[in-house]
Amino acid sequence: MKRSRTILLLLTMLLWQFTVAAQDTIIDGIVAVVGGHMIMKSDVEAQYLQFRAQGNITGSPQRIKCQILENLLFQKLLFHQSEVDSLTVTDTQVESEMDRRMRYFIAQAGSPERLEEYYNKSLLEIKAEMSDVIKEQMLVEQEQNKITENVMVTPAEVKAYFRKIPKDSIPEINAEVEIGIITREPVVGETERMLARERLEGFKERIIKGDDFATLAILYSEDPGSAKQGGELGMFQRGDMRPQFEAAAFRLKPGEVSDIVETEDGFHLIQMIERRGDFVNVRHILVQPRVSPYELNSAKLFLDSISDLIEAKEITFDQAVNKYSDDPSKNNGGIMINPVSGNTKFEMDQVDPKVFFVIDKLKVGEISSAVKWEERGKTTFRIYYLKSRSTPHYANLEEDYARIHQWTLDKKKSGVVEQWIDKKAAESYIEIMPLYRDCIFEKRWIK
Repeated sequence: MKRSRTILLLLTMLLWQFTVAAQDTIIDGIVAVVGGHMIMKSDVEAQYLQFRAQGNITGSPQRIKCQILENLLFQKLLFHQSEVDSLTVTDTQVESEMDRRMRYFIAQAGSPERLEEYYNKSLLEIKAEMSDVIKEQMLVEQEQNKITENVMVTPAEVKAYFRKIPKDSIPEINAEVEIGIITREPVVGETERMLARERLEGFKERIIKGDDFATLAILYSEDPGSAKQGGELGMFQRGDMRPQFEAAAFRLKPGEVSDIVETEDGFHLIQMIERRGDFVNVRHILVQPRVSPYELNSAKLFLDSISDLIEAKEITFDQAVNKYSDDPSKNNGGIMINPVSGNTKFEMDQVDPKVFFVIDKLKVGEISSAVKWEERGKTTFRIYYLKSRSTPHYANLEEDYARIHQWTLDKKKSGVVEQWIDKKAAESYIEIMPLYRDCIFEKRWIK
């Protein structure tokens, strides 16, 4: 949809703007002005270069650049209107969003050093340049939400929208399942916790006497992701790690080793490597308390007994979730949430293979026996409940009402935004320079 393309461009504008900073060959100049806000030639060229690098070019270069400019005109119109409407974002909101995006950029670059090398700027300089761009984008998003916040659709509108879809254009819906889960975490005994701490205390004594921290991490750390690198985690900032881990790490000086730190993952020793601004790089040794075979077996037998009670209809799945589950999904009635769609339905290829192997054998309404689950070095047991299973089919109102409702709402919001652009473009000061005056725009930007 045309509107979806607009949103994508708005969301990725920041990345493209920094692409401009890394390009020294673009000759800049003003190509348009919206309410006093300028659109630069470099803004258009950078997005075009990004499209070309991704192989997204269909049509003549000038036609693509005209489409890019129209999206930028819409963005600046939203920004201008946010000022007229006196919308605001706080410094805290900007800082939080900036940190989130920096984590993404560093992950894409591979390390903070590579990000700095690419832009030829320090992390602090990059963040300083990001601040105004992020603030503008957040105001644009606020204004966009303000335009459509009161848009709703009635059941009659949903039905009317669906009936207007040509029969040969009705989309096919893949098979989907809804899965319930009850989790039991085996109890870690005090003896096992004490043994884990004693191991780390022994490692710390060895380090104090001169043993190399990195070597001990390679030999003994139970964090498979960092052990091979001598326990080194790479640069991170607050919000990336467990809170207890961060609190200890950020207090250390270069070369200093922490006391024993306990997190959900186990017990840690941490050594500071370096600190640069808001980022630190540390090594750690992780030791995880062992769950005794007795506790493992007890957890499995407990869940098997719950499964039997549900099968015998002596307790409902919902009651069992509320009373016995250790899984965060209990706040959602034990139903797993699909991280891709945000709802409770999974297409079959979205289900974890280990889960699929279990639920594929169940009929709707059935529950599995206890299954061992290992993640991040922790062992738990789960039972799965197959709440629903659909077969591949063409969309229909009976099975897919929620999905069709969203389609209808998106369509109506798109129409409201189109009307808003027509109205505000006519009311606002907009000037487009000669280079782009021959563009064939979808909206009347040139008066």
